[in-house]
Order: sequence, then C-alpha cells, then structure tokens
Amino acid sequence: MSQRLRKVVFPVAGLGTRFLPATKVVAKEMLPVLDRPLIQYAVDEAVDAGADTLIFVTNRYKHAIADYFDRAYELESKLAQSGKNDLLAMVQGTLPRHVRCVFVTQPEALGLGHAVLCAKPVVGDEPFGVVLPDDLIVNGPTGAGRPGALRQMAELAASENAGVIAVEEVPRDQTNKYGIVDATPVSERAAKIKLVVEKPKPEVAPSNLAIVGRYVLPGRIFELLEKTTPGAGGEIQLTDAIESLLSEQSVLAYRFEGTRFDCGNKLGLVKATLHMALEDPQLADATRKFMASLANR
Repeated sequence: MSQRLRKVVFPVAGLGTRFLPATKVVAKEMLPVLDRPLIQYAVDEAVDAGADTLIFVTNRYKHAIADYFDRAYELESKLAQSGKNDLLAMVQGTLPRHVRCVFVTQPEALGLGHAVLCAKPVVGDEPFGVVLPDDLIVNGPTGAGRPGALRQMAELAASENAGVIAVEEVPRDQTNKYGIVDATPVSERAAKIKLVVEKPKPEVAPSNLAIVGRYVLPGRIFELLEKTTPGAGGEIQLTDAIESLLSEQSVLAYRFEGTRFDCGNKLGLVKATLHMALEDPQLADATRKFMASLANR
C-alpha cells in the first residue's frame, strides 16, 4: 500500500433518523456545525490527505450533497454583481478545482461493508480511504496547518505498507456500540491488529479500543467483502472483511492526533458546534460568556 491515497469513499446513504424531523428534508451530512455542513469538514479532511476523487455512496432520494458541491451560478452571479467577493470565494471554495465528485447509488441499506463495496467500480484495486462524516475529527484550530486524521493515517499506511484503521479508547461499558480491536502496540500511536470483534458485550470485549469513522484500506478489501456472509438484518459488515484481511497483511490500529465528535447524535453535534465557536476569534468571547451564563442558572 505504498501508493499514495487518491480516492476517498463517503458512505452517506443513511436516513438520519436520530435527527428527525429535520432529516425529512435535510440530509444528516448537511447538518451545520456553525456555517459549514458536516460533509464539508469530511471533504476538507480528505483533500488534506491528498485525495482528488471523492466517491459519495448515497441513496436515490438524497440530492442535497450533490447540489451543495455543484456550481450555484445564479448565487455566484448575484454575489459578484454586489461586490461580495469574500462570500463569492466562500461559495466557490467548497471544492478545489482539481478534485472531482462521483456519486454512486446504494440500492438497499445493507450495512457499511455493502456501502463500501458499492464504490468498487470507481476505486478499482488501489488503496483508498473511507470517511464517515458523522465522526467530525479536528486537530487544532482551522488553518493551524496540523494534519487531519486521514492524512496521518495515509502517511502511516504508505510508510508501513499496511491498512490503517482509526481507533480511540471508549468506556468499557460502551464496547457494545463499536467494533473493538485486540492489538499489539508497535509505536506510541499504532498497534498491529490481531482480532476485530463487532459490538462485543463489555464482559467479553478484547479491549476498549473502538474503531471510529476513518479507514485506509487496500483494494483487496472489495474481493473480501464480496465473499463476506451477511449477518443480522442481511447486512455486510466491514469489520468481517477486515478480519479476513488480517490473515493476508498487516492492518494497524491508529490513535489519531485530534478530537473526535460523534455528530451522529444530538449531544455530539452540540459539542462540536460549541468547540468550533470557541475556536472562532469572532465568536469565542461571546460564546464563553453565554456558556458561563448558562452555568450560573
């Protein structure tokens, strides 16, 4: 896997039921953290990692993401005529010119593994990334120049010729919510995975190192996904294919530099919004005062 990362897959076909009724009309990936939707943060991280092809695995009803990254000619024209050049640059800057978007339909919601498999015709047999936009990962203030989680992982994958999966420690009583790894440390942040278990009960979990929404995988994973037997609900689990991959090559668990916000739930989205507000020089003081006023109630 010494080949550089060029393609990143975004599984975005989910219905976002935790955010109903808003997600009746707004894709959950378009929910804003301050003035930017979750998908923008995910795309920025992929571009930071060197990706030039972004593959969105979506369903037939969700068009908002495609619309967001498309040109808005009427809006751009009005902003240009009004001399609002800063806003014009912002609207035109959602995607660098050298980066292309490809949209692939997942006909049925058959699990994360199936969603990733839908991207096979576009990815081919080269290494690729997977980013779950629900997991917003930030590494310092915007513009600080620190590498995003996916870039850290891509560099490790290239240097070690291995697959890389992002992990973080979770409370032991929450292991049944995650894929959990058993791994042997090889450096301060990386460990060689021996075993992957999908959502084990706390009493049988091999560790509390949980897989979170970032992967760098070889193209070989597609063949393994095609051979993976569907589990409960007919879903194809990505962790099952990764377990098969372990017998063929090294896969590393990586504790990334940065802070993760689980924006797949309401509290996580609130925390992410407050964090970003505190990082914004124009909002930080007012946000601190507001939070202090709430604490004093």
